[in-house]
Amino acid sequence: MGRGKIEIKRIENSSNRQVTYSKRRSGIIKKAKEITVLCDAQVSLVIFASSGRMHEYCSPSTTHLKGQDISSLPHKELMAIEEALDTGLAAVRKKQMEFHSMLEQNEKILDEEFKHLQFVLQQQEMAMEENAMEMENAYHQQRVRDYNSQVPLAFRVQPIQPNLQERM
Repeated sequence: MGRGKIEIKRIENSSNRQVTYSKRRSGIIKKAKEITVLCDAQVSLVIFASSGRMHEYCSPSTTHLKGQDISSLPHKELMAIEEALDTGLAAVRKKQMEFHSMLEQNEKILDEEFKHLQFVLQQQEMAMEENAMEMENAYHQQRVRDYNSQVPLAFRVQPIQPNLQERM
């Protein structure tokens, strides 16, 4: 039974992301070792973690490229290595600038969305306050109507005691 396909997107949970990075890093290094042995290929692999830590693999036939015996290399080969390093460095810097630009763009989008949501929330709060005031006014008006309907229209007062002022 095969494994199910997963959607390739950024893992939001940092601990899950770290575990996945560690497992996949080990897997890709294992594959690099296998292709070196099976196909007699020269493989060099460099992986930079988000923390900045570097992991590397070089097949045994390319170990001299690590700098242990660089003085014995001919000038043409050193020039080729330097050019490859410059090209790689330029590509890494370009990718880094693209990533930085994307982060700034995402930050602007998030700020705009946050401001929009604050505005919507403020509008909803104002509408709720207005509705509460209307309901309160309607309640008081109903209470006044109820009171007015209970009050008789005319009063007839009949004295229980004789009028004391008339005797005088």
